[in-house]
Amino acid sequence: MIPLRDSIRSRTFPIVNLSIIVLNLVIYAWEVILGPQQLNQVFYVFGLVPAKAFDIFTSGASITPVLINLFTSMFIHGGWVHVIGNMLFLWVFGDNIEDRLGHFKYLLFYLAAGIAGGVAHILSNPASTIPVVGASGAIAGVLGAYALTFPRSRILTLLPIFIIFTLVEIPALIFIALWFVIQVFNGVASLGGSVNPVAWWAHIGGFAVGALLIKTMSPRMVRG
Repeated sequence: MIPLRDSIRSRTFPIVNLSIIVLNLVIYAWEVILGPQQLNQVFYVFGLVPAKAFDIFTSGASITPVLINLFTSMFIHGGWVHVIGNMLFLWVFGDNIEDRLGHFKYLLFYLAAGIAGGVAHILSNPASTIPVVGASGAIAGVLGAYALTFPRSRILTLLPIFIIFTLVEIPALIFIALWFVIQVFNGVASLGGSVNPVAWWAHIGGFAVGALLIKTMSPRMVRG
């Protein structure tokens, strides 16, 4: 399912959401011009390596490097499909959450959800030496907030049916619920298995924290 737009129009200009999208695209453009060896080094320096982070957590050493990587990993992507897919979801859903929270609170919300997603991935894969990158945890937080705040919104969706793509409008609550069920199914299946290229538990953790934060940061839950 590929979301194209929602039925809720923002009352304010989503400057923070657009700035995050532009920043991610600019950083990805920088990644493209790097050679494979340099890019691989970028992933290990700025990505989140669960085994390294878990060792710091358990050793009692300074957690500053982990906090830095939890932040920087949110702005690096592993390919054009990865970055375009993430930014499309953020474009469709993020502006409404920024509208509800206000610009500064939305920035804090986004970063907190992303960090929570990274921590969830560390806890679910503590021995992994593969760096995780991407904004998925933060965007999952946006989806969790959107599901509670605008459940009656409708999402214009590009839906593949065998080899044919069709446009359908899906209620936001159903769209996000289906998305979340897929994350949980794959997350549970990934436990104790081989290395998975998708950080499913980062999505689950970010979603849960996003749903919690929207209730505390915006108690006025006017449903769209």
